[in-house]
Amino acid sequence: MTQHIVEKTPVTLLGLGAMGTALARTWLAAGHPLTVWNRTPARAAVLAAEGARAADSAADAVAANTLIITCLLDDSSVEEVLAGTDLAGKDLVNLTTSTPAQARARAEWARERGARYLDGGIMAVPPMVGIPEAGGYVFYSGSAELFEQHQQTLSVPVGTTYVGTDAGFAALHDVALLSAMYGMFAGAAHAFALIRKENIDPTSLAPLLADWLVAMAPSVHQTADQLRGGDYTKGVVSNLAMQVAGTPTFLDTTEQQGVSPELLTPYFELMRRRLAEGSGEEDLTGVIDLLVR
Repeated sequence: MTQHIVEKTPVTLLGLGAMGTALARTWLAAGHPLTVWNRTPARAAVLAAEGARAADSAADAVAANTLIITCLLDDSSVEEVLAGTDLAGKDLVNLTTSTPAQARARAEWARERGARYLDGGIMAVPPMVGIPEAGGYVFYSGSAELFEQHQQTLSVPVGTTYVGTDAGFAALHDVALLSAMYGMFAGAAHAFALIRKENIDPTSLAPLLADWLVAMAPSVHQTADQLRGGDYTKGVVSNLAMQVAGTPTFLDTTEQQGVSPELLTPYFELMRRRLAEGSGEEDLTGVIDLLVR
């Protein structure tokens, strides 16, 4: 009886910070031959002791394999590290945080050097890597052929979500989701500030706040539907006029509690501006149009 052994795709990884090291260990654990390089050789030495091959230079690391993955500090670091390498015939997957414009420029830069390019936006933190139930994943955009060929390998550390051939889309999705996250953090910070001077245990507010945010989250689907259809009055429960009328209560409470209103006032101002255009029966969706003008 002949036993069929499936060979795992060899991977070259440039950049061994906290995220890069976590990624490296998952590929090693899954049996992928791994070549690593880092500016600080000691980090590569640690992984070499675990089974990776530590390259002497970035050029050496790139020459070792077809699939090249970068997880560096920023876009400038990618260009600097890859400047002296031969990318002809390589598949370059860039997991370095960048802007959509930088990703598009980097894709063209890679194409001019004979490489296929895929950009990635990591929606995970290092402790989530290698743990499927943690829910981490990476947005990918760029070469569809590259993604299809290497999806199985790329999905070893975390899940994969392909968002289009435009190389900038992964970064755009990444920043869009993280922007919403920071908005949530801002709202939570204001909520905790309101009770800070009261005899209220913040740990008692926390589960109420978490449940409330979860309950409000599905509203993004209605917002998306209104944006696509163009009718901002569709399905409205609390219209803009009513919500603007209620804002003084929030601002008065903030003042009475000795809390700065700076996290609330920019959004409230946008609401008032939208209402001034005569859109009182709308949802809050019209605020988005003010932001993109």
